[in-house]
Amino acid sequence: MALQQISPHEAVALWVTQTSACSKKAHAFSAIIDVRSEGEFALDHWPGAINWPVLNDEERILIGTLYKQVSAFEAQKKGAALVAKNIAKHIEAHVMDLPKDWQPLIYCWRGGKRSGSISGVLSQIGFKVHLLEGGYKGFRRQVMQELPQLIEPLHFQVICGRTGSGKTRFLHTLKAAGAQVLDLEDLACHRSSVLGQVPGVPQPSQKHFDTLIWEKLLSFDPKEVIFLESESKKVGNVSVPEELMQKMRQSPCTHLELGMQDRVELLMQDYAFMADAPDFFMQKLQALVTLRGKAVIDSWCEWIKAGQIREVVQELLEKHYDPTYDASMKRNYQKIDEALHLKLTSLDELQTQALAQEVRQAAASESITRP
Repeated sequence: MALQQISPHEAVALWVTQTSACSKKAHAFSAIIDVRSEGEFALDHWPGAINWPVLNDEERILIGTLYKQVSAFEAQKKGAALVAKNIAKHIEAHVMDLPKDWQPLIYCWRGGKRSGSISGVLSQIGFKVHLLEGGYKGFRRQVMQELPQLIEPLHFQVICGRTGSGKTRFLHTLKAAGAQVLDLEDLACHRSSVLGQVPGVPQPSQKHFDTLIWEKLLSFDPKEVIFLESESKKVGNVSVPEELMQKMRQSPCTHLELGMQDRVELLMQDYAFMADAPDFFMQKLQALVTLRGKAVIDSWCEWIKAGQIREVVQELLEKHYDPTYDASMKRNYQKIDEALHLKLTSLDELQTQALAQEVRQAAASESITRP
């Protein structure tokens, strides 16, 4: 039997090795298997893990009810029967064609009965199995311990600019040119504003957002600058880790400027679903009643009903987003007054690429003088 317990620290160290300046990943495990229920897995999991529930969501509820209403003994008997049945299904579906040198890392909630059950069976078959000590809770603790350590040596360049200035597109251009980019809005599945929710696209849980950031930070070369947007503390319903937020607010800034009509046009393109779903648009505007007053919101809703979407977008920029953004930047970003200003005269892709190259060169020059 080849069953080996491994600590989260050791498992992460084996999983990720710095093999190049680009932080390419080398996986020490043939597979990472999360044996928790599908609901637990959805909330957060080790990046790249696959889900083999030994008890699904309904079965966990059933066993919990038996435990509370009948007895622990009856719950354990029923649980054992369900776990055995589910392990057999996973072996039939996933294991029969695997070679003998297959080496999985397996975990459940706390490294207890669920992961121990399937690990024991797989090791009896003859596979070398790594069982994660402390399970998911141990992994989560490791992620949260490592985040500040990963953030501390990194150097960020914050892309600033009022709403609709093309910050996200600029980040995409930088990334396409080979720059290191941390796109927090992409990780959060949200555009970081009252209207930032994308219909039909759920946000990750806070725990999974933390894990996604941790995974992304592991891929960066600390000697190179990382570009990201001037986010607020909250991106929709999830929060940027405090250590990352502090580092961003102390970092050099690049400020994008774009004319009002081009900003409106960009938002009409990026938020086309608002015109296609006016009821959704009007519903989201209700969140601004306290700040802008019911009369203003009611008038915007009437414009939406009349199809005057552009007019609403422009007023939103002038009366809500611009003053809110300007005040927030002055209050939170220490180096905003020293920012490199880039004036975009249009949404032209070639101009954006040229400016992105200028920003990369400026950031590279700064890194040379950095201690």
